Amino acid sequence: MRSLRVGAQPAGYPGDAFHYPLMRMLVAARSRGLAAIDGPYLAIRDLDGLRAAAASAAAIGYDGKWVLHPGQIGIVNEAFSPSQDDYERAELILDAYRYYTEVEHRGAAMLGDEMIDEASRKLALVTAARGRAAGLARCQRFEPGQAMPGPGRPGSAQDPPAGEGLGQAGRQG
Repeated sequence: MRSLRVGAQPAGYPGDAFHYPLMRMLVAARSRGLAAIDGPYLAIRDLDGLRAAAASAAAIGYDGKWVLHPGQIGIVNEAFSPSQDDYERAELILDAYRYYTEVEHRGAAMLGDEMIDEASRKLALVTAARGRAAGLARCQRFEPGQAMPGPGRPGSAQDPPAGEGLGQAGRQG
């Protein structure tokens, strides 16, 4: 590529010239059960550029990014750590899924206005583990029948739409 700076986008290219190789490496790592770690950002004093590069790698699914200087650690950790809201949501999904599968014996259930199932649980496991590793602490606890807290999360964790019990055999009364 036409560039004298490692990792810099080539002038004149519309878009991200590195998207394809980054995705190839990500898929290769995932297919072998390996962590996908993005390479270092060489412009050590360009913290805004580092922030953008780390956020981009985190957004597509990378697990981390190399750093070259201690001043880069905080920015990279922030980019790869979930927000408090995402961490709380992940923990609530795990608690609700555990309750509905182990106590209610359902394969899926509602948490607020969203159906949760095994796929939801697997996604939540990653976010919850990253939040714990980042030292985040829970502020919310799951209670069956409790309305989901937070903006844009109306409804009850127990009441699916139209009163239908997801993942549960119909009952005759």
